[in-house]
Amino acid sequence: MVRKATRAITLQAGSTPSKSVLLLPAVAVERCRRKFLRTFPDGFRDENYLAWERDYKWQAHREWRDQLDPATFLSLLHEKQYREIASRAVKIESGRSLLFSFEKMALRDAVKSPRGAEAFAIGLYAFLHGRESFKPRFTNWCDTVGELPRKQTRVLTWPLATVFGFIAQPERHIFLKPTAAKEATRKLGFDFQYLTRPNGSTYVHYLEFAAEVRRALRDLRPRDMIDIQSFLWVQGSTEYR
Repeated sequence: MVRKATRAITLQAGSTPSKSVLLLPAVAVERCRRKFLRTFPDGFRDENYLAWERDYKWQAHREWRDQLDPATFLSLLHEKQYREIASRAVKIESGRSLLFSFEKMALRDAVKSPRGAEAFAIGLYAFLHGRESFKPRFTNWCDTVGELPRKQTRVLTWPLATVFGFIAQPERHIFLKPTAAKEATRKLGFDFQYLTRPNGSTYVHYLEFAAEVRRALRDLRPRDMIDIQSFLWVQGSTEYR
């Protein structure tokens, strides 16, 4: 029975918006760890890992810090430079292989109009730097994205809802691509309460899982959610079969 091999893993303080204690089957964790280390023998410091998975995501974060740090972001909001905010955010993401091409196109179309750019800029700032508790902030962000102008393709997808938090604040946010995420949670023995429409409850649940994985891999010294997202991508993506 997997249950006999299951051990409690305490969440790291402050790592997620939840304080609940979850369980991961130790056998499943070890199996996934072996797969990751077969691909990247030096773990999160492996040269191929850095080149294939981490560096381009970290570079996006560095660009975000340079162009949309909290003070700059707020200053642009006060000046009502909504299009400039949207343009910077879209440009930072566009050079990375994070969103699908149809999502990139939908986002560009959604923020072309003054109304779309304003809603995007104000909603994104509130999500990243607002004073509300975590779950309502993400829920409100999903509502904002869902109401952005659209031409043909829907804008509200899990990757699009989570990519900017992941780029801006990789110490607390994770990027969620549903197919790979569901496969990774299955392999790690986690009962992922997934809903197709992006929402706060599902995202918090996935962050709890990510924090648990981080705790389980503490000997490999993951630095942030970029490392955890990459580990899960190796488990769930067809790229690493």
